[in-house]
Amino acid sequence: MVSTTPEPDLGTWPTGRLLAVAARLVEQRWVAVLDGMGLTHAGLIALHTLRDGPLPQRTLAQRCQVTDQTMSRTLDRLAKAGFVSRATDPADGRRHLTRLTAQGRAVHEQAVRAEPALLGGLGDDDAFRAGLLDLITRLSAGD
Repeated sequence: MVSTTPEPDLGTWPTGRLLAVAARLVEQRWVAVLDGMGLTHAGLIALHTLRDGPLPQRTLAQRCQVTDQTMSRTLDRLAKAGFVSRATDPADGRRHLTRLTAQGRAVHEQAVRAEPALLGGLGDDDAFRAGLLDLITRLSAGD
């Protein structure tokens, strides 16, 4: 059966709508890939943030721009999957440091390698990335 619904004229859509659709499409692709790795978007961001070394949970939450409660749930899932470990901070016994495990580092690297295929090469386009970073920076500053 042939559809009688006309194709949308994307060229006439507002820029905000185009950005929203693009973000949704990328997210849908990521969800499928990350699910196969036992990860979520939040988990991937946490692993990415931990790649350079252990961090206290509160610092990790701040760097990932999520609440402490959200980070706690994310870390619980990551620890259960064997991707992170938590231990008492030797400098301050009241807090815990979270670090990547070897398995967590491996799954993070796997996700990083998967990104170019998800984005159809856009992730390798320095000008595209620079434009996105500029847009996010300006919008975050309220410009």
